[in-house]
Amino acid sequence: MQSKKEYNNYFHRQIQLWGEQTQESLQTKTIVIIGAGGLGSSIAFSLGASGIGNIHVVDFDEINTHNIHRQIAFKIGDEGKNKAEVNVEVIKQRCPFTNAIAHKCDFLQWCEKNIEVDLIIDATDNLKTRADINEYAKKTTTPWVYGSVEAFHGQVAFIDKASFLDIFKIQDNKPDGVATPIVLHVASLQSNLALRFLANLSVKKDLLYYLFFNKDGELITQKFNLPT
Repeated sequence: MQSKKEYNNYFHRQIQLWGEQTQESLQTKTIVIIGAGGLGSSIAFSLGASGIGNIHVVDFDEINTHNIHRQIAFKIGDEGKNKAEVNVEVIKQRCPFTNAIAHKCDFLQWCEKNIEVDLIIDATDNLKTRADINEYAKKTTTPWVYGSVEAFHGQVAFIDKASFLDIFKIQDNKPDGVATPIVLHVASLQSNLALRFLANLSVKKDLLYYLFFNKDGELITQKFNLPT
């Protein structure tokens, strides 16, 4: 059992940012991260040490060597291990104030467990699962943070009233390659939106951020209101 002094020392810089009451309120929050790969491991790494009370991590997939360069929770020797379980272990090693739970299953199987959460974070890599997240979020009136990344561009949105199915056509496609920095960038934006919401700070909802590097290497960020 950690003492109050140890707790305040661990979260010193965040307490400087928003005070003890807000920091302690995070202990009452529960989130689920769907997907524990590139985006998911980066989100788990940052939010796992923020003081959120309960973090569920969902992924049925096992680590491959080609995952490791952009999925920051993993290292050489982790091949064959379940991604959710490794992420949960990393959270536990870094933060004694967060209860992290791994689920070796897909999203629909996790839904059957009827676990109540304050926020869903999408860290998947396919539109079909995002459509399932959208349906579940609407059914349970749970907000969710969407994120996707490919090549040198990414998309992020805090989805509340909008419907994912009204925005994106669900289809199968082979994604382009991706490098580590853009994955970290998009995951950072998702984590910031999530943490602001959980800390009861203002968040612009149903607004899609689209960011990319143009042919000259300039970072461009565009914003689009989502239909509600």
